[in-house]
Amino acid sequence: MPSWLKNQMAKAFFNKDKYQIKMLNQCWYYYQHLYK
Repeated sequence: MPSWLKNQMAKAFFNKDKYQIKMLNQCWYYYQHLYK
């Protein structure tokens, strides 16, 4: 996982921002799907 995404995730979890976490998850799955 790229560091920028980890940082965003940590921030979202820290703020308990469910919408942000969901969005970042979708981002990550999409990213993995593209670069396999």
